[in-house]
Amino acid sequence: MIRLFNLPGTLLVRALFAPILTLLLCLVHPSASSAPSTGVSSYALGAGDQIAISVFGEEDLSMEIMLNDAGSFSYPFLGELMARGLTVSQLQQLIVNGLKGPYLIDPKVSVTIVEYRRFFVNGEVKSPGGFPFEPGLTLRKAISIAGGFTDRASRSKFTVISDTDASGEPQQAGLSDAVRPGDIITVEESFF
Repeated sequence: MIRLFNLPGTLLVRALFAPILTLLLCLVHPSASSAPSTGVSSYALGAGDQIAISVFGEEDLSMEIMLNDAGSFSYPFLGELMARGLTVSQLQQLIVNGLKGPYLIDPKVSVTIVEYRRFFVNGEVKSPGGFPFEPGLTLRKAISIAGGFTDRASRSKFTVISDTDASGEPQQAGLSDAVRPGDIITVEESFF
């Protein structure tokens, strides 16, 4: 046991005030300790996403799978689970609830995204096609991934059909707009 009063002055101050300072920082900046993360946590799963499910201490229940065209997958003991439209934490809770009770007393489940579904770039780019999504992707970055503009490409006319838009109508977009998994980006041809 360390006797506080035998410590040199600076160590005594640190020992006494470090916990108080930490508490004050958490009260002043609650985001530093308790704010939910943004971005990926609100990502809705869909067909083509590859996920990893890990159940602590249960190797037979841990797996890496790709969601099928319906956005679902088959899971031991629980059957076909619909993941489309769920966030990673919602899917995690669905699996915990399904395994709790008859299968496991207190399942510790972790779900992570291994690979996001693809986005697509067509039109006046050098290498049109489908590419793996990365968080933080903008239209400018997506066009760069597709090899950049061709000589005939418009530098201001782009449309995006969102995977989440039921109408499937192309929407005008700008170079700094965010790209989501499953988006179809078209770079128009310039007339000049």
